[in-house]
Amino acid sequence: MAESSSSLAVPTSPTKYDVFISFRGEDTRYNFISHLYDALHRNRIEAYRDDRLQRGEEISPALQTAIEESKIYILVFSQNYASSTWCLNELTKILNCKKIYERDVIPVFYKVDPSTVRKQQERYKAAFEEHEQRFKDDMDKVQGWKDALTEAAGLSGWDSNIFSISFHLLKSVDLIMV
Repeated sequence: MAESSSSLAVPTSPTKYDVFISFRGEDTRYNFISHLYDALHRNRIEAYRDDRLQRGEEISPALQTAIEESKIYILVFSQNYASSTWCLNELTKILNCKKIYERDVIPVFYKVDPSTVRKQQERYKAAFEEHEQRFKDDMDKVQGWKDALTEAAGLSGWDSNIFSISFHLLKSVDLIMV
């Protein structure tokens, strides 16, 4: 039997940004994230900023487009990341784009242990107890968020308790972009 020379093509999406960063603003915006954006900018890496977006229940169409138009995703997991449905919706969209477009995802564990995120323990457990009450008629959504956290926390990334993250993260982004 002859082998087919064609292979399944990976869908493409035009990219406008080098990096999209998903983070919980109240935990990281004025410390780690601002330093990370500055470092990316100094290295001529175009990072999407969501400073002007209005926060709401559902992820906005503009934000969905920005995620689709980014080459690399940095997920900054912090103590209160899981308490934000906005962050969890971003996360599920990012992992969907990772699968469809074969994009790179770099998790960063900022002052939170990777196993806490992966197993939804401590504050993550408390956040999901609240989500289960709030979304008791849509438990598939809640389970999807849990599955997304488990998947993302299982990816190779950086732990702020072990590394000086900014330097290593910039090197990772540079290597992926080459």
